[in-house]
Amino acid sequence: MTEHVIETKNLTKQYGTFKALDDVSLTIESGSITGLIGPNGAGKTTLMKMLGGLVFPTSGEMSLFGESSIKGLEHSRSRMSFMIETPYAKEGMTARENLEKQRIQKGIPEKKRVEEVLEMVKLSNTGKKKVKEFSLGMRQRLGIANALLAGPELMVLDEPINGLDPEGIVEIREMLLQLNREQKITILISSHILSELSLLCTDYVFINQGRLIERLTKEQLDRECCDYFRIRTLDNEKATAVLTNSLGIRKLEVGEDGAIHIFEGFERIPEISRALYEADAIPVELARNETNLEEYYMRKVQGGSIC
Repeated sequence: MTEHVIETKNLTKQYGTFKALDDVSLTIESGSITGLIGPNGAGKTTLMKMLGGLVFPTSGEMSLFGESSIKGLEHSRSRMSFMIETPYAKEGMTARENLEKQRIQKGIPEKKRVEEVLEMVKLSNTGKKKVKEFSLGMRQRLGIANALLAGPELMVLDEPINGLDPEGIVEIREMLLQLNREQKITILISSHILSELSLLCTDYVFINQGRLIERLTKEQLDRECCDYFRIRTLDNEKATAVLTNSLGIRKLEVGEDGAIHIFEGFERIPEISRALYEADAIPVELARNETNLEEYYMRKVQGGSIC
């Protein structure tokens, strides 16, 4: 049976009348890379801080590696690492010096561990270069190196690719995939760059206004993010009537782009085109589109249908 490394039940965090988290129940499975998706203020960072013991719940329950008592949670957090908000590092020190300081503070006996994690994040060649001279991508990799020092089984990463250029984003993505694949590290990651999460994650958790709105695997997402045909005509009202009344197509909508989106009957496109011409609802565009992760999320948040 797959182990749940994180499990929450009805987890709520309230500040006065504002609920930063509202009745959140979820599980994170061992070996997964789970993307936590939501806009600013959705509750992502609050949830991550709660997992790290930096914020305490108003109500609800939480277990880490099956432990839910105060002592059990404290012990379980020793098997985890966190990079929440801006990674901390001494500006006037090198990457190696920063990690050596952290190694001592964390009580990690093996001095070679510093070199191991520097190699993992591709910072072993930075030599005497001070952190103040690092690019943003290098700083993010140093933060991940610090999170790796204690050999965690689970990493919680809040916006690790925020502000990076495309090359830096690819480097972080490949590094996390390698850590998951080779080191068997479970990862919980948040990001606004949903196109990257779609290339990285095995599971997705959608959160909005403090509430969990959906959790699904990549396989489920692939099924839900169905293709659609975009049909642009000279008379959408007439075209919609033809599609629904004459052809019996029910899964359709008029998109924000002004085109009709149909989510069924792809094999009938020649028939659809002919029927529109005959009804003087002349199609000026017929194109197939695939719903991506960002579109799927926005539709879920806005309460629209997917297919």
